[in-house]
Amino acid sequence: MKVAIVVDWLTVYSGAERVVEQILQLYPEADLFSLIDFLQDDQRGFLNGKQATTSFIQRMPFARTRYRSYLPLMPLAIEQFDLSSYDLIISSSHAVAKGVLTGPDQLHICYIHSPVRYAWDLQHQYLLQSGLSKGVKNWIARWSLHYIRNFDARSSLGVNAFIANSEFIARRVQKCYRRPAEVVYPPVNIADFGLEPSKQDFYLAASRMVPYKRMDLIAQAFRQMPDRQLVIIGDGPDLEKVRALAADVTNISVTGFLPFPQMRHYMQRAKAFVFAAEEDFGITPVEAMACGTPVIAYGKGGALETVIDGRTGLFFPQQTTESLIQAVERFEEMGHVIRPESCREQAENFSIELFRERFSRAVDVAIQEFQPSSLSTLAGV
Repeated sequence: MKVAIVVDWLTVYSGAERVVEQILQLYPEADLFSLIDFLQDDQRGFLNGKQATTSFIQRMPFARTRYRSYLPLMPLAIEQFDLSSYDLIISSSHAVAKGVLTGPDQLHICYIHSPVRYAWDLQHQYLLQSGLSKGVKNWIARWSLHYIRNFDARSSLGVNAFIANSEFIARRVQKCYRRPAEVVYPPVNIADFGLEPSKQDFYLAASRMVPYKRMDLIAQAFRQMPDRQLVIIGDGPDLEKVRALAADVTNISVTGFLPFPQMRHYMQRAKAFVFAAEEDFGITPVEAMACGTPVIAYGKGGALETVIDGRTGLFFPQQTTESLIQAVERFEEMGHVIRPESCREQAENFSIELFRERFSRAVDVAIQEFQPSSLSTLAGV
């Protein structure tokens, strides 16, 4: 079959791109489509030399740095890709990629990272955290998200089969689209994270510095625990905000961005990894467990499917400093019973090899279920 792979955008090598990397390994002859492609040369290796066909947004002013500002144009842009010559379309979607136009004899499988989260149940949180909760900008944003939400629901009708990255997202797909979704967890390169049983006396938080990651909450909690050392790694819009929270204390160190070997060094030696986001899946907690490092996580979203409370980490029930502080104190009391080997064993359930096996199986099932309809059409039945 002739295969097309469609993604929302290509700007960094992160979680969604790791999924695309493995899909390209399974379908090396596939053609690639993306709204924009601004990957740096040193980040393009996962594409195996492929160049993406891009949309008109690629050529819009300031698209390299402010492409999210073109969100209202993205539904129109994704519909302009002509995929009529392809038999199988695989979209990797967290925004609009699944909205490509396909015909009745084309099989469209969507690996969905989430329905457009900031247009559905997280709309109010997004508006508040983005400073768009008042005034004219608030109404413009609400209208735009209403339009995106309608597009998101309508475009789900063109997908033959959904593959979700977690049970949490499968439930969101059912809620938003009234569609079932097979669950195939994203690939985590376990081999890159060696088990380190020997730990040092500090906690670690590492993430992109964006509002929903709640790195500020972690810093605020450790400000109230001056005897607990915390290292924060990451870069992004909230970096200066987090640095300001750590400026007048001695127990919090904010490094900014670190190259992978240095970040891994901290992850392997931390006594625990702190994770405060409500994630669709959450790769970094799995990477931490691959190092043998326990995880203290907010008990909602994908973390509930990766971290085992009391065996590979602990949960805190509310996204508040008080709840996180209580979890850290509980870890100080009983964290010694969590074995690094147990953490590593759990992480191995999310390996690249298992992703390829499960994804291939899900695609095969979708093809088998679609084939009789296609054959009937060809036979004129």
